[in-house]
Amino acid sequence: MNTQASFHWRHWLHWRRLLALLLALLCALSPAGAQVRLPSLGESASDDLSIGSERRIGDQIMREGRRDPAYLDDPVLLAYVQSLWKPLLAAARAQGNIEADADQAFAWEIFLVRDRSVNAFALPGGFVGMHLGLIAITTTGDQLASVIAHELSHVTQRHIARSIAPAQRASLLAVAAFLLGVLAASRSSNMDMANAAIMGGQGVAAQGQLNFSRDVEREADRLGYGVLAAAGFNPAGMAGMFERMDAATRLNDSGGFPYLRSHPMTVDRISEARNRTLLAGGPPSRATLQHALMQMRARVLMDDGAQTLQRYNGETASPALADRAAAAYAGAMASSQLGDAARAEALAATTARLLATAEPREPAAERSVALLQAQIRLARGDAPAALAALDTLAPGDDPRPAMLLRARAQLELQRRQPDTAMAALRDATGALQTWVAEQPQDATAWELLSETSQALGLRLRSMRAAAEARAVLGDLGGAIDRLRAAQQVSRSATGQDFIEASVIDARLRQFTAQRRQLVLEARGGRGGEEPPPQ
Repeated sequence: MNTQASFHWRHWLHWRRLLALLLALLCALSPAGAQVRLPSLGESASDDLSIGSERRIGDQIMREGRRDPAYLDDPVLLAYVQSLWKPLLAAARAQGNIEADADQAFAWEIFLVRDRSVNAFALPGGFVGMHLGLIAITTTGDQLASVIAHELSHVTQRHIARSIAPAQRASLLAVAAFLLGVLAASRSSNMDMANAAIMGGQGVAAQGQLNFSRDVEREADRLGYGVLAAAGFNPAGMAGMFERMDAATRLNDSGGFPYLRSHPMTVDRISEARNRTLLAGGPPSRATLQHALMQMRARVLMDDGAQTLQRYNGETASPALADRAAAAYAGAMASSQLGDAARAEALAATTARLLATAEPREPAAERSVALLQAQIRLARGDAPAALAALDTLAPGDDPRPAMLLRARAQLELQRRQPDTAMAALRDATGALQTWVAEQPQDATAWELLSETSQALGLRLRSMRAAAEARAVLGDLGGAIDRLRAAQQVSRSATGQDFIEASVIDARLRQFTAQRRQLVLEARGGRGGEEPPPQ
């Protein structure tokens, strides 16, 4: 893994642990006479942490996380993960697993983390993170969907909010150790020392929450299984995934303090998942070509060191079509990143030929290869060839990867042929504008819209798009600075765009109010409990 990304991500993970312990600390310092009650499973968590507060906590974590180098927006892989996420979310809604207020207020966003570890996690407010290492060990989409369903169930049941009540039982010793750990973390680069201090105190309180933690894990397994089946996935993937995760854990875990782990013993979870599968019946989970490609995409993306990339030579000893196609796909990706465009093109073409022999054909996999071919050609500076690859695409469920690639290719073409490519760039910019109107949290699309608008001479729109991107990334100060600069340009320009200027004025007021609210909360003030704007 890239050293800088690894360093920042370790610190973000450490920061997330501090945040979780800080919540426990705040609860531990609540009045001694406050009633502490362990909620029963399935019970509303409204008495523990309001929906608005939970979303704001999640937003704060994501503001930090989106700026971390390990936060990964790979449109192709993300589109695949979202193709699993969306039917699972729809099934959870259909089964009545989501409170109406939470459905409206939560983000319901899944994102990728460039990390080799086998892990996934739910955050407050409807955010779910997937490590590339987890995607890389799966062999079927059903296995990956089972993990997503489990994490989604943590969100729908508001397990983080419900954990606040038992956290109130933390002892003064745990609080003292927490403070020691915070000081060590702030003054020392030795993160292990800080972790040791924190974990020492955390262990005092951990036993009291152990049963609750295991119960919510079992609940997430049970509800996740139901959501998995209702969404049309093969529920046998859950047992298969647990077995693979168990194998990965045994290979990479020292086994220290197994009883105090927050998850139930893996053997219990495997047994329960197997029993559910036996009762339900049905065929075993089947691998797909698309998943084989995306599994290898995750592997290539999670470690971009030259030595590692050179191992992906496009060859495999396996005679299976999926393995051969995936090996060629990974080799094409790696060769492109290493700057060997000719080899990348050849291996991508090999992948396409292999997929053409599949029975039945898999349009999603063929689309992924065409997108890779466009990426390879754009990386070598051949925008017309990249656009030609995009023109071969059949319509897909998620237009985002092709839209972003097309806009980048048109932007590159306009820079080289400014007189002939302007109309196509306007079309690409219009597509981006429509997209961000419906998906305002897409920082990548906002940044690209800023570039294309600048190339078209739409200076105000470009500046506003850049501000929107900074706001999504949690940099409200940067967003405000850009909008103020845009105001100055608007006032000094002749023939100004009054509509865009009005939007800039409104957004500046909104961002200024948001920053004021964040400062108030940071100083201990209380804001309203209404859900944040979508």
